[in-house]
Amino acid sequence: MDSIAFVKGHGTCNDFVLLPDSDGALELTAELAIALCDRRRGIGADGVLRVVKATADPDATPMADQATWFMDYRNADGSLSETCGNGLRVFARYLVDAGLSSPGQFAIATRGGVVTVWADVDGDVTVDMGAPAIASGATAVVGGQVFEGVAVSMGNPHLVCVTDTDIASLDLTTMPDVDVRAFPDGVNVEFVNIVGDRHAVMRVHERGSGETQSCGSGACAVVAALAAIDGTTTGEFVVDVPGGRLTVSPDDAGHLLLRGPAVLVAEGQWRTNQG
Repeated sequence: MDSIAFVKGHGTCNDFVLLPDSDGALELTAELAIALCDRRRGIGADGVLRVVKATADPDATPMADQATWFMDYRNADGSLSETCGNGLRVFARYLVDAGLSSPGQFAIATRGGVVTVWADVDGDVTVDMGAPAIASGATAVVGGQVFEGVAVSMGNPHLVCVTDTDIASLDLTTMPDVDVRAFPDGVNVEFVNIVGDRHAVMRVHERGSGETQSCGSGACAVVAALAAIDGTTTGEFVVDVPGGRLTVSPDDAGHLLLRGPAVLVAEGQWRTNQG
């Protein structure tokens, strides 16, 4: 194979390389993901989404009766991830644009389970991110400053640190210091300022990718943490990230509905024989 077809997309500047692979002919290895995500020698992205039929991947076969397509996701460092809110929106946008799914409501299989999405012909995409799970608290340390956090699972692990410190001043170029015993599989760490009623500003350091411009599951984790702190569980929450704006709305079942833009920006062939 001399080249691999790809599509590039982003959700609030959280960017992804999508690999169309309906029949499962391509193995998305850690090495391939790292090469594709390299911003100087590759295409550049926060992660890779392989678009494969659920019946064609053993990880997704048990979900094939619920979802036609499986989002095989690797972070920029090649590690596997259970789910990704922004990635799901971009994945759904691709399926509709490519004619692989009809506009409206449909399901996508992920390593975190089957997820329902709503994607029209154009516009924003909504994802049912499921019900959050609140765990015991933990701390994150940045520049010697200790931040108290709320541990939240959205199918993947998060540590949400709500603070009065201006989060724009934080150096997130390296992973915040967290207790690895509390998060043996790594963790996404969100730093949050409350700026209004049901309105927060967030920065995030994602496991396997570093600081990103946005994190959809992280925005949901922020809303879950705020609900745990002050008991607010109704109405639409606005979460501003460096890459734009996301909204999160709890439904009657306690699930969090994540809504935001999903944009496809390029497509082409990635040469595999680069010497």
